[in-house]
Amino acid sequence: MTRITSRWTRTFAIVMTGASLLSVSAAAAQQLTVWCWDPNFNGATMEEAFSRYQAEHPDATIDIQVFDKAAMEQKLQAQLASGSTDGLPDIVLVEDYRAQKYLLSFPGAFEPLTDKIDYSAFAPYKVEVSTVDGQTYSMPFDSGVTGLFYRSDALEEAGYTAADLENITWDQLIEIGQAVKEKTGKILLPIDPNASDLFRIMMQSAGTWYFDGSGNPTIAENPAFKSTLETYQRLLTAGITKPVAGWTEYTGSFTSGDTLATPTGVWMTATIKANPDQSGMWGVAPIPRLGDIESSVNASNLGGSSWYVLASAPEKDTAIDFLATVWGQDVDFYQKILVNQGALGSLLAAREGEAYQATDDFFGGAPVWQNFSNWLAAIPPVNYGIFTEEADSAVVAQIPAITGGGNIDEIISQIDAQVRQQTQ
Repeated sequence: MTRITSRWTRTFAIVMTGASLLSVSAAAAQQLTVWCWDPNFNGATMEEAFSRYQAEHPDATIDIQVFDKAAMEQKLQAQLASGSTDGLPDIVLVEDYRAQKYLLSFPGAFEPLTDKIDYSAFAPYKVEVSTVDGQTYSMPFDSGVTGLFYRSDALEEAGYTAADLENITWDQLIEIGQAVKEKTGKILLPIDPNASDLFRIMMQSAGTWYFDGSGNPTIAENPAFKSTLETYQRLLTAGITKPVAGWTEYTGSFTSGDTLATPTGVWMTATIKANPDQSGMWGVAPIPRLGDIESSVNASNLGGSSWYVLASAPEKDTAIDFLATVWGQDVDFYQKILVNQGALGSLLAAREGEAYQATDDFFGGAPVWQNFSNWLAAIPPVNYGIFTEEADSAVVAQIPAITGGGNIDEIISQIDAQVRQQTQ
């Protein structure tokens, strides 16, 4: 039996289960409990994965409990902090940016899977984010591999082809944006002045983050971080960006044609394709790189999540076997969730499957999934540490100074001081 419940329907499910106590006792001993936050994405992919496992293990069942993401994270945090394991699931979904915070704050709470999963089969950066002291704890799931989504029809009107956007720097993109504006009158990029997305994308493309592997701030005296802020400042002063406020205004900007491009994660594909009248008018290019940083590549990440097994899980052995069998090996499974949920997994062998090889007329007949998969393999691994959100806040607080043409060295000093104060 596979069951997906939301926090609102779970009570009903428990009541119904209680109607047959005998059958519950038999099933409960083999039932996996999973926490996640999106019934149509991670919940649906987990359901598909388990249906494959259940075909070989007919006595196994699963209860997929779907929460609001923030509520689930708060619930997990509170439960782990309390030291009580009652009510915790067997498997929980964790956003990659939060993984190190959980692993370092609650040592022993999650089961190491180093000897259970062949991590060489996954994108290295996904493995890095869940590794502490040589032990890896996650089953890597969806990738936030980035791309530059752009309106190919508008750029062609200005004389640009897909080849002109291949493997370029951010400064070359600025030149393109200015030329497009001059020829079409259109603005290239929406920018949310309260979001840290662009900083994250630029930093990881250079293999750097706010912290080193030991958690020490690497903000001051970090050429890649300085280049990130300088590049952001040039983007804002080049006249090719338009300020937007919040998610709805941001996505509405480029899906309405008010702006022409956005650098973001692969998960934006579904939002863009929700406008079928724009089929054939879009393209996806590799993310630009920092031109003055040698380590910067045309690949990066934004978002993503992975599955973790709780060390206290009642069905720990079954949970690990399930994850290793399906999520760790089943290439056909990854083809199905790519087609049905738009989920780009991080199992590298999945790239050879039929769905990943297919072209997409919406994006001009390009093999977009194959391209994203190739960029996925090139993402530099970084250690997100446990204070990424605090560092993001320090950067966002300085965006007015950056966009106002402030001195970048002085701004970096302000960010560094705030981060050190908040992470003491």
